[in-house]
Amino acid sequence: MGVLVREVRTWGAEKLLQQIAAESDLSHSTLKHIKSVLSGVFTHAKRCGAINGVNPIRDVSIPKGRESEETYAYSLEEIYRMLDVLPDPAATVIASAAFTGLRKGEVRGMRWENLHDDEMQVTHSVWNRHISDPKTRASKAPIPVIAPLLRFLERHRATKGNPQTGWIFAGANGNPLHLDNLVRREIRPLLEKAKVEWHGWHAFRRGLATNLQWLGVPIKVAQRLLRQADFGTAANYYYVKVVDEEARQAMQRLEALCNERAMRAFEASNATVVN
Repeated sequence: MGVLVREVRTWGAEKLLQQIAAESDLSHSTLKHIKSVLSGVFTHAKRCGAINGVNPIRDVSIPKGRESEETYAYSLEEIYRMLDVLPDPAATVIASAAFTGLRKGEVRGMRWENLHDDEMQVTHSVWNRHISDPKTRASKAPIPVIAPLLRFLERHRATKGNPQTGWIFAGANGNPLHLDNLVRREIRPLLEKAKVEWHGWHAFRRGLATNLQWLGVPIKVAQRLLRQADFGTAANYYYVKVVDEEARQAMQRLEALCNERAMRAFEASNATVVN
């Protein structure tokens, strides 16, 4: 039986979070997020006049939960090995995630009309069937498109009849491609045969950050490339209109590092397309 929002007390919310922790194998970090979401619900309820007084979630303790798993970042060599064995559209999806640092929903939200020469404007994020703006204002900043990625994108465009608008990665029904289905049906089986481990989509974003750090790119520049909201006060108030020169130069360094090996991966996947 549900409980009315106005009847929720801190002790009840405490018991609820403890019960969730006891019945689910969740990390401390996940339980912290659950508390944050619940707190947001009651904050909204206060604004709407549904409750008065103190937010009942504020003083709820967070159960210990299990230790969070260590995060993973793909190396460039792992990315190249993926591109060696995957056909399109999987290869181009992987290249897009690896060489841009886009989140999974933002990869699904890529559109042809937002690709201009060596730059991509990020305007959409797709979660399940829900299409929204990117995560934050900073997330709407444009991103550089390095030559290795552009080769994959242009080949993919040619196979689709050279569209100028619409979703770059679309399913048979015309909607954004479901990337988890692509992983299950095609990416994982082929990577397992090639003995390449799959660590999820976010590992591409971490991988780009790691590779940029290895190249000596300052953290603030890497944050701009990853479009993180905390890279500077200005990003919290204005949309970024152009790729700044430091960010472009950073990606040019990555491009120089990737070009030869990425070209070999492109040719390998091109042979897969032809065959």
